Order: sequence, then C-alpha cells, then structure tokens
Amino acid sequence: MLTRRSLRDSVLGVLMLAGAIGAGVGLAVALLHEAVVWTQSFVFSVAHGQDLGEAALSDPWRTLLVPAIGGLLLGVMVKLVRRWRSNDIVDPVEANALYGGKMSLIDSLRLTLATLLSNGSGASVGMEAAYTQAGAGIASTLGQKLHLRRADLRTLVGCGAAAAISAAYGAPLAGAFYAFELVMGGYTIATLAPIGAASVAAVAVAHWLTDPSPALFFGRPVAVEGWDYVACGVLGFLAGWLSILAMQAVTVAERGFRALPIPVWGRPALGGLALGALALAVPQVLGAGPGADPSQLARGLEAMAILLVAKIVASALSLGSGFRGGLFSASLLLGGLFGGLAYGVVELLVPGLGLDRMLLVLAGMGAVAAGIIGAPVTMVLLVLEATQDFWAASGVLIGVVVSTTVVRQAFGYSFATWRFHLRGVPIRGAYDVGWVSELTAMRLMRGDVKTILTTQTLDTLRRLHPLGAAKTVFAVEPDGSYAGIIDMGAVHDPSLGDEDAKTPVGELAKHADDFLRPGDDVRSVLQRFCSAEVEALPVVTSPTDRRIVGYVTEAYALRRYSQELERQRGEELGERSLYGRD
Repeated sequence: MLTRRSLRDSVLGVLMLAGAIGAGVGLAVALLHEAVVWTQSFVFSVAHGQDLGEAALSDPWRTLLVPAIGGLLLGVMVKLVRRWRSNDIVDPVEANALYGGKMSLIDSLRLTLATLLSNGSGASVGMEAAYTQAGAGIASTLGQKLHLRRADLRTLVGCGAAAAISAAYGAPLAGAFYAFELVMGGYTIATLAPIGAASVAAVAVAHWLTDPSPALFFGRPVAVEGWDYVACGVLGFLAGWLSILAMQAVTVAERGFRALPIPVWGRPALGGLALGALALAVPQVLGAGPGADPSQLARGLEAMAILLVAKIVASALSLGSGFRGGLFSASLLLGGLFGGLAYGVVELLVPGLGLDRMLLVLAGMGAVAAGIIGAPVTMVLLVLEATQDFWAASGVLIGVVVSTTVVRQAFGYSFATWRFHLRGVPIRGAYDVGWVSELTAMRLMRGDVKTILTTQTLDTLRRLHPLGAAKTVFAVEPDGSYAGIIDMGAVHDPSLGDEDAKTPVGELAKHADDFLRPGDDVRSVLQRFCSAEVEALPVVTSPTDRRIVGYVTEAYALRRYSQELERQRGEELGERSLYGRD
C-alpha cells in the first residue's frame, strides 16, 4: 500500500503515481474533447464531429453571431470570476519555473472552462492549453496533498502536461518531449520514467474511450533525396520568420483591442464578431484547425495563400481580444499550408526539380509549429509517430532546426515565453529559478545584531566590544535607523590616542547606503556584497524605515547559494543524498 511517506521516499512510488495521473488526465482529455465536439455541434448546428469550416456557411447568421455571443459570455464570466479570484492564472511553465510546481486546481479549472467556451464558440484557438492546464493542475494538486518534494512536484506537473498532449494527439513520445522541452526545461534520467509512464497511460485510456485523430496523415512514404534537403532548410528559414509574424500579430491585435474605448469584458464579443465576419469569407478559420489535414491542403496556390493569411488574422483576433486557448493546432495548419504553398511556388518557378510535396508539407508543419511553440524535438517526434516514416522525420528535423534557430536569434522567444515577457514575468523557460526568489535575506539573516548609537564615543564602543569580541558592529541613529558599518579593526587601532577615544562613533560609520531588505533574493544579496565590498550587511525593515532586523554575512550567503545549486543539480540527476534526505 502506498502511503505519503513511501511516495516521498520511493522512486517506484512516484512512478506508480505518475501512471495513475496519466490515466486520469487521459480520461479528462477525452471528456473535454467530447464536450467541445458536442458544444460546436449544438451551437453551429452541424453533425457531430463535423469540421466547422465545412458546414459553417450553411447558416451564415450562426457563423457571424455565435463567436460574438460566445465572446460576450466569456467576457462576462471572466469579469464575474475576477471579483472572486482576481489573481492571474499560473500555467505549468510558470509554476515549474517560479513556484516549485505549485498550481491551483481552481484556477486551472477556470482556464479550462474559459478555453472550452472559447473553442466551442468557434474561436481560432486550440484546446491544448486547457488540456495541459487541467492535467498539470490535477497532478500538482495531488502532489501538494501528498507533500512531495519540490523536484517530485515539478516532475508531476510535467507528467500532467505530457499526458495531456499524448492523449490529445495519440503520440506518447511527442507528449513526453513536450513536457521535457517546455514544462521541465530539460531532459534528465530521473524524470524519464515517470513522464514516460504518464504519457503511455494517457494514450491507452484516450484510445480506449475515443479514437483521437492524428495531427497529420499521409498514405504513402516520403522520399528524401537530392534537393529535398536544401528545400527543407530554406523552408525552415522562411518558416522561422512566419512564426515570428504569427506571434507578433497576436501582440498587435491585443494592443489594438486595448486601445479601443470598450470595457475589457466586451473585447471578446467584438473579437468574435470580427472573427465571424472573416469566417463568412473563409469558413476554415473557425475552431482550432484540423492540423495538416490533406483535405485542407489539396488546394490551389491562391486558396492556400488566402487561408494562411486568414488563419493568422483569425488567431490574432481571437487571442488578442481575450479568448483563451493555444496555437498548437493552428501552428500545425499554418505550417502545412506554408509547406504546400512553398511547393507550389517552386514548381511554378523551377518546374521539374523533383521535390516531394508531402515532405515540404510535413517540414513546413514542423518548422512553423516548432518556431511558435518552442518545442523542436516534440514536432519531429510528432511527425515520426503520426507518419511512422523515418525519412520524413529526418527532413522535418532540418526544417525544425533552422526555424528554431531563426526564431531564437531574431526574436528570442516562443509564444509562451513571449507572453510571459509581455506580462513582466522574468523567465525564458521552465528552468527552476523559483528557489532563488525563495532564498531571501530574511531566511539568510542572523538576529544577534550588535549595534551602537552614533552619538556614543569610541571609548564606549571599545568597552562594549573588546578586541576580538565582535567582527561587525552597526551604527544606529537615536531613532533606531541604520547609519553605517563600524570597522572594528580601525576602532582598536593602537595608534589612536586619548583624544580620538572621545570621537563619536558616527564619524567612523561607513556604507550608510549599503543594506539589504528582507525580500531581497540571494542573487541580489550577493550582488550587493560585490558592490559594497564588506563582509556583512544589515537587513533593514524598508528603505524608508531603516531599523535593523538582522544581518547577513557574505560567507554564509555564498555557502547557502552553493548548497542550493548542488541540491538542484542533485535532484535533476535523481541523487537526493548530497545534503541528506529531507
């Protein structure tokens, strides 16, 4: 029987828990998928499971008004919920980077419901954000209830996200590496087994309940030879710039809606109305998009170009106006369209070059999706699992590598990290940096502060603190505020005469502007020591109320920082005995 203690101390226990979480998340994804399909069928009056773009024009009024009504309901719901919970929702990447994997299940359900309403009303967003938020939120909540270690809790969040993507696309390898690349911030041996178990369990349950459609499907193997390698590289280069354009389009749309003289809760309704008007001309923009579906890609150049531009605009309108969701599915469709369009252009300009159209479609899909989502290995594995074609995956790898390099060098963000940047959240990925902000001056400081009034004499200081009795003494004003650091070596300098003994100690105080605040993190503390060049600094209540509450020594701060770095590295490697078991 698994107990809380056995889970904390057993790798096998965490592995079994990860498998159970994967199964639960697979069930949740299947239910959410069916809820979206049912909602779209009801509100758009289409056959169950029918693509919105194929049937939306059968009722133009529904096409125009349903997204607007859905946006209005979403805006009102968000406004009402914010009266109860005004905090921002922490997603899995942010939770693992800053909060040690801690997420709120209630907030996760908030985002899941908002994404369900957004996608159900036809917004051009994907359900992947809801899947991963729900999966990671469930895993995090369970881990917190069991009081798991920080590293195990972060791993469970990765398990929840991996299970969600795996179940959504029937691709356990892609789901696992989605977690490694985006939610965990890297691959380690210690996290391989639990995340792998969660991914496989989720796919098994999802396949048992539903028949998830692959993100792409082609009926013949892909040929990769000759100019195909060069074409994939060039396509990847162009796809990188298309990825940046798509991400920036969302930002431009968001700024445009903010500039309009309408309340925040009304923006989704206006965005939905604009989306509905666009869908009257290009109905395929509604919903998440079918991925790289050949039925959508077997079009002429003009039709693919129109749909490519319209889908970028639709996604920007949806996310910019306040609909909730992701760009995973949309990026697959954009990439597939871009690859097909590139093939058509090459055939017009250089006929008979012998390129494989399907290869360019796959490479475009992977390159654009990797550039936007920021998960290159995930996209390569998604192609490999969906096509079971090794050569196709090798061609996609070329495009993905070039695309992500372009995005990293020219833009520096994926869509998720770009959104963090706009919100002022200082992270570039899920690497665990939260412990730095948690290791504050308040936790580092000592309370046995030795102080002396600035008005007291040097002779008094000598009698209170004889030679060798104290290394650091802080001078304070009569009102208790910090006035500087006293150099005890100078105080006991034998060359000082009797006249010097009557000198007020305030005249010897230095570094009056060098102090720490209780909330300063360890890196800020160490930077302050470097600039002040002293061995100890006081911790004051605030810059305006400079009463001393403790002090920190540079040696201790360095030692604690080094220990935490070693502990983090040990947890990544699965070695928990570096500084004892906790």
